[in-house]
Amino acid sequence: MSAGLLIIRLVVGLGLAAHGAQKLFGWFGGGGIDGTAGAMEHMGFRPGRANAFAAGLGEFAGGLLFAAGLFTPLAAAIIVGVMVNAGLVHFANGYFATKGGYEYTLTIGAAAAAVALTTAGNWSLDHALGLDFSAVGWGIGAIALGLVAGAARAATRQPAPVPVA
Repeated sequence: MSAGLLIIRLVVGLGLAAHGAQKLFGWFGGGGIDGTAGAMEHMGFRPGRANAFAAGLGEFAGGLLFAAGLFTPLAAAIIVGVMVNAGLVHFANGYFATKGGYEYTLTIGAAAAAVALTTAGNWSLDHALGLDFSAVGWGIGAIALGLVAGAARAATRQPAPVPVA
């Protein structure tokens, strides 16, 4: 079971950290803070620069913590919160990512939630450091924190009005 959890943590965590690096540093073809700030403003997250930094940091740090299996419930909460916001942005486009939908964000958030409920496994820094997050309350708390924090941020979103033809 630990090998399977390691694979999930590495793929999800490092993939999300790469997305954060695009936003923060402009790596991997990303826009960096300035490019991401404009996109955040367009999506209704104002101020754009602060939100670009917060989203990038959440993805980067949350992804690295998740991949390492360090403070896994916190990492999962961060990931769930970021994915709630991203999912809401894409929700109007339907489920499938090919149409700009929320498929990817739901998958990443669900994977983080599942690992939070399961633990990071024996091949993790949590285990190596003797941190025991095996009680189901840790996972439930992480999911609840991510959902509440994500929803609170999303509630202040101000999408631009749709122009009338």
